[in-house]
Amino acid sequence: MRLSSLKAAVRCGIVLILLSGFLTSACSTDKLDLENASVPLALGLDLDENQKIHYYLSTPVFNHDIKKKSKEIDAEFLSLRQSRKDQDSMVSGSIQGRNYQVLLIGRKLIETEGWFQMLDVIYRDPRNTVTDRVIVVQGPVSDVIYFRADDQPPISVFLRSLIDSKSKNAETVRTTAQELHRQYFDRALTPAVSEIKLEEGRVKVTGTALLSHLGLYRTSLGRQETALLEILQGNGRPGLMLSYAIPGEKKTGPFATDRLSFTLGVIKTKIKSSYSNDKFHFQIKIKAIVNVMEELFPYNMLSQEYHLERQVEQQMKGQIESMLSKIQRQQIDPVGFGLYARAYQHDEFKKVQNDWGKALAKADFDVKVSIKIGTMGAISNVSDIN
Repeated sequence: MRLSSLKAAVRCGIVLILLSGFLTSACSTDKLDLENASVPLALGLDLDENQKIHYYLSTPVFNHDIKKKSKEIDAEFLSLRQSRKDQDSMVSGSIQGRNYQVLLIGRKLIETEGWFQMLDVIYRDPRNTVTDRVIVVQGPVSDVIYFRADDQPPISVFLRSLIDSKSKNAETVRTTAQELHRQYFDRALTPAVSEIKLEEGRVKVTGTALLSHLGLYRTSLGRQETALLEILQGNGRPGLMLSYAIPGEKKTGPFATDRLSFTLGVIKTKIKSSYSNDKFHFQIKIKAIVNVMEELFPYNMLSQEYHLERQVEQQMKGQIESMLSKIQRQQIDPVGFGLYARAYQHDEFKKVQNDWGKALAKADFDVKVSIKIGTMGAISNVSDIN
């Protein structure tokens, strides 16, 4: 018993010594100081005037002696994987993975067929992240990558925060690289990504860029249209703000005194699909309770509340129908009507799934909006209580 116990103790000791040596060796050989590492946080892709593809990288600088806290590089490339050595040769530290926070794509590039294949390595290489926010840039990507402002953090951090905050207010969508991949390959819908531009020394969210089933740019939605897109997708959340000009109310002077702004409370969206007469039909019903936030014209809402609700319904219904006409003209489906057609008219959808946008362009839409005013604000105007 004593001999066996001694042998077991010796074996354990040997294992501990070997393990300790291994860990010490690993720590000594794999040690990398932060200031000697480069971690790309922003990747940009664009097409120049000579039809040459350029990539742009932005990496933070971990050195308190340097005032500029990021380093940017750019070069032409044939493929992202092929450009890896070029990237390594232009940064002082060793590149440790690709932890992109944002992926910027120039409008000019996204209008060129085949651009999506340039992202292949992002999805294929497990060292890359797929949670980076995909953003379309109106104008050159270089203007955004190299843009600096004293009152904002590095561009990669700022843009991710900007898209996340604005998407919560439904002013734009929040599409990650992984979500873009799903939308691109799903035949029942088409991609929608955030869109920004550099204007008067500020980076500004303009709304949402809509792409075809081939990933090509087709059109854009403004910020309010994006909110309606979220509502149609069933993602409408309390707190979304809409603003409409009320017909019949005079606009005086330089002020928009004919407008009514409100936030959405409880909102419900129901979409039903059917097929007859060789085309799809979609019935859309939207019910919402709204809270009046701003009323810039004299109106007795207590006595004419019903009339105002009907006017808001007509304004909202008209803008939704206008947006649906826009996507039909472009033969795209950012809402995902194809998901309903595939689920409930599967046999008919299979016949047109390879060109769903064309089939949707012939579809009929029946939009019904029901609005109920919940509150008129903490303090009402004098005209409200007269």
